[in-house]
Amino acid sequence: MIKPRLEVCLSPALLYLYDTKDAVVVIIDIFRASSTITAALDNGAECVIPVASVGECIELGKSIKNSITAGERDGKVAEGLQHGNSPLEYPKSFIEGKTLILTTTNGTRLLYMVKDAAEIIIGSFLNLDVACEYLAKCGHNVLLACASWKDRFNLEDTLFAGAVVHKLEGKFDINCDSARAAKHLFMATAGKGHLIEFLKDSSHYKRLAKFGLEHDMEYCVTPNLHPVVPVLKDKKLVKDGLSDQKA
Repeated sequence: MIKPRLEVCLSPALLYLYDTKDAVVVIIDIFRASSTITAALDNGAECVIPVASVGECIELGKSIKNSITAGERDGKVAEGLQHGNSPLEYPKSFIEGKTLILTTTNGTRLLYMVKDAAEIIIGSFLNLDVACEYLAKCGHNVLLACASWKDRFNLEDTLFAGAVVHKLEGKFDINCDSARAAKHLFMATAGKGHLIEFLKDSSHYKRLAKFGLEHDMEYCVTPNLHPVVPVLKDKKLVKDGLSDQKA
């Protein structure tokens, strides 16, 4: 039996090198878009609408009832938006039943770069196990797409990709050095329980720490706090059916 293929794209700048047609593409933006989306949906958001620009976010917020406009640029709440890109901003008591309209520097941009995929889902440490279960059953080639930081390689997205590769390597054909490198990095660091300590020396951690977001980042790398799989349907991110069955 021929196994489906699993590959890792380490930066949006490299996306053109990969065939996304009929593949399941996993958008990875650990600090913090994919973590925020996962937490918001698990906490009862009706849906998350990812948009590319701040202007589009503001305009959509005017037309959608019971919605929240949110997002960041360079780690800070974008001017004109109501809330930021922190998973801790969206507890059940606040987000349940509402639509979150979100724009971010890296993650939402990458999502709209993907063309012709069979499906687009969101991956984070917060939903690591259920995302891996979903991919193992999907029956498609898989591309783990790292949002990185303004097209530059980053550690946190690569570590998550490595965790997924480690969990799924027996179920996929993996002949991709980016996937191998991500797995070896994960096994050498995070696989030994030192994930947040390792990431304290990363550029994105240092960047966000300047805004006092250390607790955000520790939260974002905690595995399996929010066991849902966000799936893009009709330009909206919603919980997949598997998530609903487990709720």
